[in-house]
Amino acid sequence: MFGTGKTAEERRKEKERKKRGIRKYGQADLKPSRKGVLACIYGGAGFLLLAGCIAYAFARRGEAHGIVGGLAILALVFAGNGIRLAAAGFRERDRNYLPCRIGLPVSLVTVVLFLAIFIGGLS
Repeated sequence: MFGTGKTAEERRKEKERKKRGIRKYGQADLKPSRKGVLACIYGGAGFLLLAGCIAYAFARRGEAHGIVGGLAILALVFAGNGIRLAAAGFRERDRNYLPCRIGLPVSLVTVVLFLAIFIGGLS
């Protein structure tokens, strides 16, 4: 054999050992998707920012047009970035995709809420 001098059976056993990881039985522990974690952060930040804008506008009885509008647009940008990162997080290999599964709906809810408020304000 060329290279390491291992037989096909030895390479197969080594591959299985690496697949098991540090555990004696079962699969190796998977780390969370990095982009999925960022998607959760961006989606949550966008949602909290939009909720804060709604609370501030309610407290000021609608007298804070510029501040609320600017921060709401920033919340939309955060949510859009959260959607993009969640979609990219699903493409990471050998990772736990739970943060992607959480960040994507949170970001989508933020975008839908923003659009509902925006369209409601137009009519």
